[in-house]
Amino acid sequence: MTYVPLQTMDVTSLKAVITELQETLLPSRFEQAQQTDSHTIQIGVRTLKGLKWLELSWRADAARLVIVEPSKRVGSQSTLARQIQHGLRQMALVEIRQKGFERVVQFGLSPRPGEAIQRTLVLELMGRHSNFFLLNNQHRIIAIGRQVKDHQSRIRPIGNGDAYIDPPLLRGYKPTLTESINSWKKNLCLIPSQKLLNALQQSYQGISPALALQIADEEEETARTLINSKVLEITNKQWEDLYCRWCLWLKRVEEKNFSLRFDGPTPFRVWGEIKTNTKMSKELCLKLGSYYTEILESKQILDITNEIRESLIKAKKNQNNHLEEQECLLDKSNKNKDLQEKADNLLCEKEPGKKILEEAQKLYIQAKKLRRSIPAIKQRILHHQQKLQFIQETEAFLEEFVSNKWETQDQKIKGLLELQEETKSLIRSNEKIKKRRIQSNRRTQQLNTPKPLQLTSPNGLVIQVGRNHRQNEWISLRQSRNGDIWFHAQECPGSHVVLKASSKVAEESDLQIAIDLAAYFSKAKGNKSVPVIMASTNDLKRISGGDPGTVSHRNSKILWGEPSRGIKYLETSSHGEINSGS
Repeated sequence: MTYVPLQTMDVTSLKAVITELQETLLPSRFEQAQQTDSHTIQIGVRTLKGLKWLELSWRADAARLVIVEPSKRVGSQSTLARQIQHGLRQMALVEIRQKGFERVVQFGLSPRPGEAIQRTLVLELMGRHSNFFLLNNQHRIIAIGRQVKDHQSRIRPIGNGDAYIDPPLLRGYKPTLTESINSWKKNLCLIPSQKLLNALQQSYQGISPALALQIADEEEETARTLINSKVLEITNKQWEDLYCRWCLWLKRVEEKNFSLRFDGPTPFRVWGEIKTNTKMSKELCLKLGSYYTEILESKQILDITNEIRESLIKAKKNQNNHLEEQECLLDKSNKNKDLQEKADNLLCEKEPGKKILEEAQKLYIQAKKLRRSIPAIKQRILHHQQKLQFIQETEAFLEEFVSNKWETQDQKIKGLLELQEETKSLIRSNEKIKKRRIQSNRRTQQLNTPKPLQLTSPNGLVIQVGRNHRQNEWISLRQSRNGDIWFHAQECPGSHVVLKASSKVAEESDLQIAIDLAAYFSKAKGNKSVPVIMASTNDLKRISGGDPGTVSHRNSKILWGEPSRGIKYLETSSHGEINSGS
C-alpha cells in the first residue's frame, strides 16, 4: 500500500467549508463531544435535519474543519471532551466567523439564538502552530488542545486561564479584485531571482502551495514548471493567463461560489471554471471529511505495517543468530565421542604415566559435560525454531491485512493494532519475560475478548477465522465445542478456521468453503490449490511451552482447497454476513 500525500486545508477551502456550515448549521443545538485522538475533537450538533458531526483537528500535517459521518462514541471520557461537554451544555451554535485570509475560525454559542454569546470555540489551522480553544464570555481559555509554554513560543505562550490572544497578523498584501495587472506583476517581481511560488506566498496573504498550483494551470506538470520558474523567465502571455486565473479565484471567494472537484493539479480544489452558476454542492464538507479520513487512515495503516515489519525483521535476525549459535554448540557437543575415544586410546598405552592418566581424566570429564549439554541445547534450538515459526505466521497475518480489498480501512486498522500489540508482547527471546508478560496480560485478555472474523457458510453454519495468534487459540481451543471442525493449511503459516458444526450437521458445501478459506488465509494463497488439514477440535492439543495458537492434532485428513474460491466467497459475503464476534 502506498501513501498518497495529503493536501492541507488552506484558507480557500476553509472559506468554502465555512460558507456551507453557515448555511446548514446555523442555528443548531450542541449535543455531545468526543476526542478521537490527541489532536482531534468531534462536536455533535442537532439541526432540523438531524445530528451533524463537526471534526475539528489541530494536527500539524492535517489541520482541518470538516463534517464526518456519524461515528461510534469514542473518547467521550477524555478530559478535553468532558470540559467541552460541560462548558457547552444546553448551548446553541449561533455564529461561525472567519476574517479575511486568516486561518482562524470562531464558533459562537449562546443559550438561545439572539442572546449574547457565552462560549466560543476557536480553531487555528496554521500548520505546526495549529491549536484549539474553548473560551468563556470574557474570552479566557477554559480548555485548550495544546498548551504552549514560555520556552516554546516567545511571542504567544498560552495556557488554561489565560486571556485569548489573536495570532500575529499576516504579512503581505491582501489580494483584491481592484488591483491592476501591472501593480500585481510589480509586487511579484520585486526580487527578480525569486521563483513564482515564493513570490506569491511572500507578497500576498492566503496563498498556499496548492492554491499556487491551481492558479498556475489546470495541468499539474505545467503548473509545477511555472511556479518553480523565476519571475523574470515568465512570458507576458503567461502573466496574462496567471492574472486571469488570479481574478477568477478572487471572484469565487468574493461571491462565495465554491464547488468541490477532485481533478486538476492538486488532489482537490474548491474553485475553478463553472459552466453554470449553480451554488456549491451541499456535500462539500462531508466529501472533504471523507477525503481526509481516507488519506489519514491509509497513512496510519502504512505506519503500523512498517512498524510491525521492522519489529519482525529485527526479531527474525535475533532468533536466527541464536539458532546458529545453538547449532554450533550442538555440533561441538556431538564431538564428545571423539574426546572419549581419544581418552580410551591414551589409557590403552603400555604403562601410561601420571600425566597421561590426568589428561585422559580431563577428556572423560569434557566428554561427559558435552553429552549432558545436548538435551538442553536441543530444547533451546526447538524454542528458537518455534519463535521463527511464530514470526512467519505473523508475517502471513500482516500480508493478508495489507493485501485484502474486501475489508474497510477502519476494520484493517483495528486488526493491525491488535496484531501490533500482540507482536510487541509475544516476540521475546527471554522465556521469563514472556511468562511474566503473558501472566500480566491474562486480566486484559479477559476484558478484551478476541473478535475473530465470522461469516456464514452456504447452509447457515458459522465459520470463524483467526487473524492473529490470540484469535487462533480462542476459536480452536477456548471456544470450540464438541463437533466443531478445525482447518489449517498443511505445513504453512496461516489462520485457523473453525466450522461450528456442533450446532448443525455440516454439508459438503460447508466443508469445502471452510477448506477454501483456510487455503486463502495462509501464506500459500498465491497457489492454485493448497493442501489443508481437517481435524475435529477435540483432537487438538496446545503445544506445551509454545506461543498462543500453536497446536498439535491427530486423526486428521488432508484435503485440497482453492484460495480463489475462498476470496470470492469472502467478497460476496462482505456486504452483510461478515462480522467480528466471538
